Amino acid sequence: MAQEITTGVPPELENFFGEVGKSWGWMLALGILFIVLGTIGLGMPVFVTGVSILFLGALLLVGGGVQLVNAFQCKGWKSVIWHVLIALLYIAAGAIMVFEPLRSALPLTAMLGGVLLGIGVLRIIMGFQQRGEKGWGWLIFAGIVSLLLGGIILAQWPVSGLWVIGLFVAIEMIFHGWSYVFLALAARHRAKDVKVENAAGQAKPA
Repeated sequence: MAQEITTGVPPELENFFGEVGKSWGWMLALGILFIVLGTIGLGMPVFVTGVSILFLGALLLVGGGVQLVNAFQCKGWKSVIWHVLIALLYIAAGAIMVFEPLRSALPLTAMLGGVLLGIGVLRIIMGFQQRGEKGWGWLIFAGIVSLLLGGIILAQWPVSGLWVIGLFVAIEMIFHGWSYVFLALAARHRAKDVKVENAAGQAKPA
């Protein structure tokens, strides 16, 4: 009877990568593509902002259109008028974003700056509430960073509306790409370990 081989990997992680180990190269290429696109986006944040707003506007148009069609299938529903009004608002907002993408970015950027300021204040409050606990200083630091980002955005508004969204999208794509790269390399390493373990198991006499 062949001896059972222990891999040293926790059971809950044994099948974590699934089939990724067989196609890690494609995931690695996808990660590199995101990194390249994000890096290019850093050099043209205004263009990326416009494209992002256009995409969001198109989604709102599609969603509003589908909801409007659905409203005509809800005869007898007491709230159908509100259903229609919401759909029309979606369509109106989507149309504005599609036809005036950069102008639409201005209120979105102002709202983003305000949200970051609010998040920063809340994080700092949470940090002081947890004072003395492990990691409380990092929470305050993260709050200060959020306050600085929100302050910079609002201080440079409305000019910041032309580049902030594009910059954030580009940075997110870069981080997304690196996460795929690290995941692909981890899957590759795990696949190699499995091959070695399988070879050892076949070579060992019963």
